[in-house]
Amino acid sequence: MSHFELLIFNLKNPTLLFFILGVIAKLVKSDLEIPSASKAFIALYLLFSIGFNGGAELAVTGISQEVLVNLIFGLLLATLIPIYSFFILKTKLNSFDSGAIASCYGSVSAVTFVTAVAFLEMNHMKLGGEMVAVMASMEFPAIIMGVILMNLFPSSSESKSPKTPWRSALKHAVTNGSVLMIFGSLLIGFISDSNQSVGIKHFTSDIFKGFLAIYLLDMGMVAAGRFAAFKKQGAFLICFAIFVPLLNGVVTAYLSQYVTVNEASRLIFAVLAASASYIAVPAAMRLVAPKADPGIFIPMALGVTFPINITIGMPLFLQIIHG
Repeated sequence: MSHFELLIFNLKNPTLLFFILGVIAKLVKSDLEIPSASKAFIALYLLFSIGFNGGAELAVTGISQEVLVNLIFGLLLATLIPIYSFFILKTKLNSFDSGAIASCYGSVSAVTFVTAVAFLEMNHMKLGGEMVAVMASMEFPAIIMGVILMNLFPSSSESKSPKTPWRSALKHAVTNGSVLMIFGSLLIGFISDSNQSVGIKHFTSDIFKGFLAIYLLDMGMVAAGRFAAFKKQGAFLICFAIFVPLLNGVVTAYLSQYVTVNEASRLIFAVLAASASYIAVPAAMRLVAPKADPGIFIPMALGVTFPINITIGMPLFLQIIHG
């Protein structure tokens, strides 16, 4: 299947079509809305389902040398991506905004991960359970690196500003609800008895794609709303939000062949490298770097990078992996 055919095939994915419906609903000013309580529940459910199924799969495969290598590779990505992202951004922005954006792009998007899992299932590719742990573990290194870079390389006007508390950043990264939910579900899935887990299979697996479709419908509406405000920031940030993540994903898709032979895991590595956090990192930055402008980095991650990844990024990365 050619890259173009793969792109068209992905665009026919029902979950992605619901995302596009959400964008359209926002553009035509429809009163379509997902209740806040429902959105929170669906988000928790998706993290729970991924974590639990990943833990159950990890219990079957065991913690091997390959699993540990995958974890190390994920942590390395989350550490390196913020560094060069920060210096690219600092050519135009202050250190607070540069550090916050670099943290977002070094960290990961759980929703993009969820969408990638659905994409793999659509292509009949099996994902190793350890990749859930890899995804969850990539949150805190990126946050810490962003804070360190803010402190080490302040802008001239910020040199007298108080240092950003990295311990607070680490605490928030570890105790963040999404991280705690997916790590906790992973552990529960890992230690649970497989025979007893069958009793909740309908809830953990069968309804997953339906909830994902509704969640992406809401994400489409949110992304369309953020993008309108973000366009005021100029072409530099839009180009960064498009091309740097795609470059991260392309390079990772190629390099991951030296880490694992599992093509599904390689795609997830590429997607994680290309994604950007718009939940955990912005929440952490609100506490540890209040001078960073969320009106910049949230629309970048959600309004530009997220839709680019699920429409262009995933089929492009898969095409590179297939060679």
